[in-house]
Amino acid sequence: MLRLGLTGGIGAGKSEVSRLLTSYGAVLIDSDRIAREVVEPGTPGLTAVAAEFGPEVLTADGALDRPKLGGIVFGDPERLRALNAIVHPLVRARSAELEAAAGPDAIVVHDVPLLVENGMAALYDLVVVVDASPGTQLDRLVRQRGMAESEARQRMAAQATREERRAVADVVIDNDGPLEQLEPQVRAVWQQLSERAAAGN
Repeated sequence: MLRLGLTGGIGAGKSEVSRLLTSYGAVLIDSDRIAREVVEPGTPGLTAVAAEFGPEVLTADGALDRPKLGGIVFGDPERLRALNAIVHPLVRARSAELEAAAGPDAIVVHDVPLLVENGMAALYDLVVVVDASPGTQLDRLVRQRGMAESEARQRMAAQATREERRAVADVVIDNDGPLEQLEPQVRAVWQQLSERAAAGN
């Protein structure tokens, strides 16, 4: 098994890279998706979040009110740490289950937005960073996702810097250009990964 950590700043295009890798045959373990699953209604994770942040972070039907919780934690490192202390162990446990089910010959891609921020690079055989300039990130967040520029800048500032991400990268995929320039790069990376996996890492 080849274990890959995939990361990139918000708006860099990491989701597109993970989609391409999956289409070539990678097993994707998406930390963001798992992070949502572990706080769904009825889970111990949601119970713990509500106990920590109060019932006001729940919607009327008992689901997590993400915008409300985001408003509490994004500007407050202390509250963000409290949230991460609840969610991260649950995500790690579920990721380990999914990885174990992937099989010994699999190329497993762990899509981890905060890989650098949480010091997780050493957990993987290789770290792939999807890289785009801050200007490109900002443009995509505002134009494609409809974020206010101030919110986009705040989200970007809350993450590791471009330099910090590149410092832990074994492979950098440049996604500053249009989508059609991305696919050949990702295919070439997949070829390298497949060769490495076949050779036993």
